[in-house]
Amino acid sequence: MSEHTIELFLLKCAVIESGLRDALEEHNPGARRRGGTFIDERMEPFIKQFELANRNNASKMSMYYEVFYMLENDIRRLIIDTMETAHGAGWWDTHVPQAVRDEVKKNRDREDQAAWTMRSNALIDYSTFGQLADIMRANWSDFAGMLRGVDSMNRVLHGLNMLRGTIAHCGVLADDEVDRLQMSIRDWFRVLEGPKA
Repeated sequence: MSEHTIELFLLKCAVIESGLRDALEEHNPGARRRGGTFIDERMEPFIKQFELANRNNASKMSMYYEVFYMLENDIRRLIIDTMETAHGAGWWDTHVPQAVRDEVKKNRDREDQAAWTMRSNALIDYSTFGQLADIMRANWSDFAGMLRGVDSMNRVLHGLNMLRGTIAHCGVLADDEVDRLQMSIRDWFRVLEGPKA
């Protein structure tokens, strides 16, 4: 077999592989979702280089990330609104546990030292999901009238925090964990219904 024939064979294989990838992505709902609307076009050439199984898992997990993004930021907003109403603009310095403030300061300082664009001016945006629960527990008298109960809040947020680890650290949720996530989100909205009469 000549060198020219081998080169031609490899070139044809590359064209066929590229065509197959495009066809697979066309029939993959996750790939359509990535198609320019949600992923910056500048990233698309890089995304195509990742293994198809990884791209499919990323697409599947992106939905759960979105849910957690909304949940976590909704809880932050609940805390901000409640604490500002109860204690004024300086609530962070006067009503957040010292351990949480210390960790948040470390997180913010680490980001600042890296010379990256700061994600936020609000210190609460540097808190972890678990620390949000710590803030609510420490100020339960401010949340008691609007949330079901401290025990139910703790239980639901603890469960959600366990699931968050898999989502935030690029794991793949098993089917039963997807069911658990759905139940936990439902439970959170029950907690938001407030105390039972």
